[in-house]
Amino acid sequence: KKKTVSFSSMPNDRKINSTAACISLMLEGCELKKVRSNSRMYSRFFVLDADMRSVRWEPSKKDSEKAKIEIKSVKEVRVGKKTPVLRSNGLSDQFPDECAFSIIYGDNYESLDLVASSADVVSAWVMGLRYLVSYGKHSPEAPGTGHPSLRTSWISSVFDLADLDKSGRIPVSRAVQLIKALNPGMKTSTIELKFKELQKASERPGAEVACDLFVEAYCELCTRPEIFFLLVQFSSNKEYLGVKDLLMFLEVEQGMEGVTEEKCLEIVGKYEPSKEGREKGYLAIDGFTRYLLSADCSIFDPQHRKVCQDMAQPLSHYYISSAHSACLLEDNFWGRSDISGYISALGLGCRSIELVLWDGPEGEPVVYTSPSAASCVPFRAVVGLIDQHAFAASAYPLILCLVVRCSAPQQRLAAQCLRKTLGDKLYLEPPNPVASYLPSPEQLKGRILIKGKKLPPSCEDSEGEVSDEEEGWELARRLGQEDREAPEGGGPRRVRLSRELSELVSLCEAVPFQDFESSRRGQRYWEMCSFSEVEAGRFANECPAELVSYNKRFLSRVYPSPMRIDASNMNPQDFWKCGCQMVAMNYQTPGLMMDLNAGWFRQNGACGYVLRPAIMREEVSYFSANAKDSLPGVPAQLLHLKVISGQNLPKPKGSGAKGEVVEPYVCAEIHGIPADCAEHRTKTALQSGDNPIFDESLEFQINLPELAVLRFVVLDDDYIGDEFIAQYTIPFECLQPGYRHVPLQSLAGEPLPHATLFVHVAITDRRGGGKGHRRGLAGRRGRRVREYTSTKATGIKAIDEVFRTATQPLREATDLRENVQNALVSFKELCGLTPAANMKQCILTVSTWLLHSDSTPSVTLNLAEQYPPMEAQGPIPDLLRKVLTAYETMIQTSRTLIESADVVYGKLIQAQQAGMDFHKELHRIETKEGLRGRKLQKALESFAWNITVLKGQADLLKHAKAEALDNLWQIHNAGQSCGIGRNGSASPELSRLRAPLEPIPE
Repeated sequence: KKKTVSFSSMPNDRKINSTAACISLMLEGCELKKVRSNSRMYSRFFVLDADMRSVRWEPSKKDSEKAKIEIKSVKEVRVGKKTPVLRSNGLSDQFPDECAFSIIYGDNYESLDLVASSADVVSAWVMGLRYLVSYGKHSPEAPGTGHPSLRTSWISSVFDLADLDKSGRIPVSRAVQLIKALNPGMKTSTIELKFKELQKASERPGAEVACDLFVEAYCELCTRPEIFFLLVQFSSNKEYLGVKDLLMFLEVEQGMEGVTEEKCLEIVGKYEPSKEGREKGYLAIDGFTRYLLSADCSIFDPQHRKVCQDMAQPLSHYYISSAHSACLLEDNFWGRSDISGYISALGLGCRSIELVLWDGPEGEPVVYTSPSAASCVPFRAVVGLIDQHAFAASAYPLILCLVVRCSAPQQRLAAQCLRKTLGDKLYLEPPNPVASYLPSPEQLKGRILIKGKKLPPSCEDSEGEVSDEEEGWELARRLGQEDREAPEGGGPRRVRLSRELSELVSLCEAVPFQDFESSRRGQRYWEMCSFSEVEAGRFANECPAELVSYNKRFLSRVYPSPMRIDASNMNPQDFWKCGCQMVAMNYQTPGLMMDLNAGWFRQNGACGYVLRPAIMREEVSYFSANAKDSLPGVPAQLLHLKVISGQNLPKPKGSGAKGEVVEPYVCAEIHGIPADCAEHRTKTALQSGDNPIFDESLEFQINLPELAVLRFVVLDDDYIGDEFIAQYTIPFECLQPGYRHVPLQSLAGEPLPHATLFVHVAITDRRGGGKGHRRGLAGRRGRRVREYTSTKATGIKAIDEVFRTATQPLREATDLRENVQNALVSFKELCGLTPAANMKQCILTVSTWLLHSDSTPSVTLNLAEQYPPMEAQGPIPDLLRKVLTAYETMIQTSRTLIESADVVYGKLIQAQQAGMDFHKELHRIETKEGLRGRKLQKALESFAWNITVLKGQADLLKHAKAEALDNLWQIHNAGQSCGIGRNGSASPELSRLRAPLEPIPE
């Protein structure tokens, strides 16, 4: 990887951490680029007048009285490329979004579009301007004078408590401990250095500090500028969030639904440190920072902290957390068997453990995978441990994979031990011969299943011969027992199996795999195959569709190649994408592959079972594991990730870095189907201390969100030896939108205390977050979109005629959704908002413009109507006229969608059900039509494609209608709360329309 260099135009020692600092920078002035409507840029010097009533720029051809904007005429300050001029094609690539801002001013809503040298400069101007605008016609006092702020009062009160003898001074050592206690994770040396700097600057050296110095040190050390800028962006007052501000932040940015003022007061009560703030319902910078760092604001969706998926599906419909050599703590052949490995794996929610049974020296079977006979563990001890810890982390079934390498007498002892120790937990009921699928995890709760070989029904003796599994023979070679059971003349190896052990196997009978056709015709649902990593990899590459189809009904287990003598791990995603449920991992080996496994099974309450994507479970569905593009019926999503900053980053372990300071950069990786795999990195933060600022936006398109995993890796660019600093891995479906902290972990997956990344997450089709819907269908354009929303010919006339009836409804469904989508984006852009802003935010923005106007509101919303029109009272400026036109288009397209959706949806489902009626007869029709070979495969693929497309498009239409109804609901609510609505409450018809949607059955 190349090293990168970044330059910041703001000196490092100048920390913008208060409104006073922002206005001070504006009073000094600085160079900004002024963008003209012809897309040309001119460098000008911008400065705030000393009386703080106007912003001027020079040089200018206008006279000095015209080259200025009065603060009182400012309607709005926008951050980013939020005006037509800044969005124009000639400019969009010349500077990043975060370096642009616009001042909307005057009765005609003109825009002054500006580009700064860095995001910090933008933040300072935007914060200062918003502060000045918020005072309206009252002349602002110079910030920092007059009454002490909430924050200063609180910090002073903390100082007073520590000032035991009330002398007005406390020892430096106590002051350091105090700040450290208020800011866990901050280095003692950093705090001590700050006190020395301030004492030197104020010429007050000594072993004690006064209150004013303590307050100054605290504010400089503990104010995170990026959070302060965020607070001011949402604050309607000076330097704190009121209840309404907090509510707006939670709804608009954090995507929270149903937030009440009571909930906001609860947050203030929990996180605001100052007593005055808690009493008045104000959240100042310290409380806001604490809230953003808390578990209540975690990046991980709290819904997934408990079991939240449907657990009543067949066992084969889930990914199952599986361990390979759980008892090993180091590598495979030089490792040592240790019983604590089992406790660790079970504690992490592992639901499938492998046990290789060997003859023990004292007549009892043992478990060991190391060639050293001294390192074996008695089987009895392992079973006792499993009995004790099996359901500590998860109540769902545990599968013990027995690989038998011991003699028949010792097998009998093993069987007796299992029965006696596990008792009723052991699942011994014979499979139901009339069922087609395995029972569900819910039905098997609290039970232990044995996976192993079974004697054939024809064998009536107390023991018999069965074919052996390949797994475990690498170790036998090392032990010198390789040829003990080798058959003459080649062929599969045979082993003796005792009846007692055979009878313990019920739902997971191990059988050898022949081919997919044989399995389709003859494999019974309770039989399962194990594949070596190499064999499974070949199937995944050569016939992925057959492997996906096979895994809909049967369990499959993939184990690591015996060549991995260092106990390294395979990439589980290579096999998950083909539906393989049990990918056996070496839990003792940390690294990327184990991060993916651990991160993936963090979801669904970390119970060790994760429901596979619907497209991989449905009996008839089209899915190609190696898809390089969008999938039919699955809406692609856009992940917009802004990596803002890092906190308390440790030095790389074992690094011989040149200095104390790390120079970190962040890699964001997406792992999933091939179409989704991608990696982007930020620039390197040079000489940034422990709290680097990255402020960089990354973007990913996700085609199969249900199988995607996001991994953050923090690396050191200035390393000698080890570059790894920290990582965190999270399933895409568990991401929460908005401003979040990422809790970083070590290479071994252990939490790193107080080490975090501060990020902003926005996802298409999700509430919250600042970015969103690309125009059109999930960002695809032109001909390829139509390909994804049309049916394919199967070559069977009767079936093709049925699917042909869906051609028109498919077009109508796409048009209905696209028209609303495009109208919404246009309306939001004219409001100066990003495409994922919600409707409430749009209406509140328009109302803000009107309230900043000298005249009475010139636009109102008529809430008496179900589809409320926005009506102008008298003449209005050109920009408002455009907003009204865009709003009207959005309302009309939404109305058409809401009123037409049910009929079009009915036609799509009717065509899908008519197609499904052919499914049972499909093989008979194929034979009659004489289809075979490639033509037959093409017909089956096209049939599955059509069923998937119809169900997917019907789903999308139903959700689009729900969103349109929700938008109307938000318009009514916002209209009432912001004062531009008239004629009362949301209509009762609308309430009825918003009834919860039924999920579409699989």
